[in-house]
Amino acid sequence: MRRKRITSLVLSVCLIVGSAVQGGAATTQEKISNAKAQQQANQSSLQQTQEKIQELESKKGESETYLADLNTQLNDLRSSLEKLQNDYDAKQEELTQLQSDLEDAKADEAQQYEAMKLRIRYMYENSASNYMNLLFESGSISDFLNQAENISQMSKYDRDMLDTYKETKEAIQTKEEQVAQEKEDIMALQQESADKQAAVEELVEATYQQIREYQEDIQSQQTAENDLLTKISSQEDAINDLLRQAKEEEAAARLAAQQAAAEKAAQEAAAKEAAEKKAAEEAAAKKAAQQKAAQQAASATEKKQNTTSTSTTTNTTTSKSDSSTTDTTIDTSKGKYLGRFKLTAYCSCSICCGKWSGGGTASGTTPTPGRTIAMAGVPFGTKLSINGQIYTVEDRGTAYGHVDIFMGSHSEALSFGMRYADVYQVS
Repeated sequence: MRRKRITSLVLSVCLIVGSAVQGGAATTQEKISNAKAQQQANQSSLQQTQEKIQELESKKGESETYLADLNTQLNDLRSSLEKLQNDYDAKQEELTQLQSDLEDAKADEAQQYEAMKLRIRYMYENSASNYMNLLFESGSISDFLNQAENISQMSKYDRDMLDTYKETKEAIQTKEEQVAQEKEDIMALQQESADKQAAVEELVEATYQQIREYQEDIQSQQTAENDLLTKISSQEDAINDLLRQAKEEEAAARLAAQQAAAEKAAQEAAAKEAAEKKAAEEAAAKKAAQQKAAQQAASATEKKQNTTSTSTTTNTTTSKSDSSTTDTTIDTSKGKYLGRFKLTAYCSCSICCGKWSGGGTASGTTPTPGRTIAMAGVPFGTKLSINGQIYTVEDRGTAYGHVDIFMGSHSEALSFGMRYADVYQVS
């Protein structure tokens, strides 16, 4: 694994991108709010439109029921007018017949009246001699009486016929007047029915027109309803797209924030590492200077002793022995002393390892807590003793003098912090 080091320029770019994403997210949220507000307004308009359609449908239904009643009334009126027309025609025929009968009766009356006038005149002019002639010409009294009875019956017949024709004439006149009145009544009913029919026909036409207007309004409202449904559907799709966009922007913002935090921590750690490295180098240089001064002093003493006698040689040997002892303090039983190194910790997460997170080590092994360490400048497989624990160099990413110890989790790496310890090379 390799810990990714990002420069200040890259960090700045990440921060700028993060800010842009946050700004875009805010804009997207505003778009979502506006779209939901528009959708709510359209849904309210849709509800009003649907209520209007229901109201128009109800009124249309009432008008259609009313129209059906009017058509029933119109059919009844037409039937009534047809019957009245038939009655009128019958009365007209009856009146025509009565007028013909009256004319016949008047003619018969006139004829009978003329004949009766002749008989009365004749009987008046010849009444005395007539009876005497009738008496002498009769064969018997019986014949005379019969002839006289005949004359009397004839006179009675004339009177009866005159009365009959008079009654007939009066009856015909009365019937004529009655029929004429009935005819007038029928005409009045016809006019009344015709007026009602005209009124009903006007109502029918007005109702038809009203139904057509309701239907046109319904079609218009249905068109508006379809338009609103289309808009609401489109807005729903747009809102879903915006919600997905908002989630993506939010995820991008979180990732950018995490990267920025990780890069900031890496920069801080790098700065601290550089400071600690410098301090360690200064300390090592100081120690090396002290050792060099000690070695020079020992060398000067050795030269001084070489100018003396055998005792001096002995002392020199002793001095060399002491010098060997001094070198031994560096190579102890713990191993070869490498110096006092800075210690940090890391894990396999993306914060610590970036794009190499979750993978193997640079040497191809699987990182293991308590075994794996990272440090440059020494071969892979080198074993180092640190605070009594033996570790193996299996990864790269840190400079010589800085040991990065692998941990099982990021929380363990963070809690380890930064420390210093003597490091010995075991093998």
